Amino acid sequence: MTAAGWVPFESAVILDEVAGKPVVRSYGDVYAEYAAFRDGSMLIDRSARHRTLFRGTRAAELLTGLVTNDVQALQPGQGCYAAALTPKGKVVTDLRVHAIRPDVFLIDIPVRAGEGWMQLVRKFVNPRLAPYQDVSEQGRQIGLYGPSSVALLAAATMQDAQQLESLAPYAHVLLPASPDEQAMSPESTVLIARVPDLRLDGFELYGPEAALAAIWSRLVELGAVPGGLDAYEIARVEAGFPEWGVDMDDTTIPQEANLDEAHAISFTKGCYTGQEVVARVHFRGHVNKHLRGLSSDGDEPLPVGAELLDATGKVVGDIRSAVTSPRFGEIGLGMVRREVSPGEPLTVRAPDASGRATMVPVPFAAA
Repeated sequence: MTAAGWVPFESAVILDEVAGKPVVRSYGDVYAEYAAFRDGSMLIDRSARHRTLFRGTRAAELLTGLVTNDVQALQPGQGCYAAALTPKGKVVTDLRVHAIRPDVFLIDIPVRAGEGWMQLVRKFVNPRLAPYQDVSEQGRQIGLYGPSSVALLAAATMQDAQQLESLAPYAHVLLPASPDEQAMSPESTVLIARVPDLRLDGFELYGPEAALAAIWSRLVELGAVPGGLDAYEIARVEAGFPEWGVDMDDTTIPQEANLDEAHAISFTKGCYTGQEVVARVHFRGHVNKHLRGLSSDGDEPLPVGAELLDATGKVVGDIRSAVTSPRFGEIGLGMVRREVSPGEPLTVRAPDASGRATMVPVPFAAA
């Protein structure tokens, strides 16, 4: 089945590419899709993300030495949020780790970070000790977010709603991709993980294309609303959740992107690549800038890339993401110096735009 025949693309109105991967931007009404996030459930194709399988008795050990969280502490069915860093402590990618078995792990990576992640893996992971496989082109990934997601997902997959609701962040359940499947191998299994990134009830499903196509169709029948990247981005910015390659990159220290607040870093586990910088910031100092929310009273989106100036004319940050929110108006995320206080007005300066913005805490909250 080609991308054009994959269910989420069939009724898409706006198609696009991100890092060379096809994505749906909208099915025709971005704000109706966003409303499903808040009031019901929105379905989104997440297949553009990069996925890697690690196997072997030493996989947990080697992954723990590569990422900022403690993979060795995970039991099958558990997961965690983490980051992979350069030796200088800069973010190569943020990632999700799902422990399928004691010797099998699924790593889920943002679409723009896949190449850098694989370069890091090839450099630091011996495939004879922990065989790994890029499975990005095998199977699909879909997300279901919103207050009715537990009930709809339970009905669509015949799972126990209470079990789904009780899953810890990034924990998962497995189900066979077909009724005849007995082996429950990663290649023939649907993994349903609870994902808190948008600060709403949310799940992401990984599995064979035919199985996820059937689940997608069933969820739509039950009332889930297909949505695209534009609606997802509004919810992501409102939640203050950083996107790699947009809000942070390989020049960013984890604490600058608030990854410590997102529980992506263990400060008690053993050594990992880039640990010295992260630990020094945590125990002995601070970073000079942080990802923060921005709000504007204007009627145009905040200009991404624009500089932010304080009352003295000093450059104190820049704008990384910008969306028009039905609830909060023109908002965005920016990397802002730590001395800027919440509520402080800032001047927006760009070659072809200017205006005002106010720094606000994230997640955005209604007054």
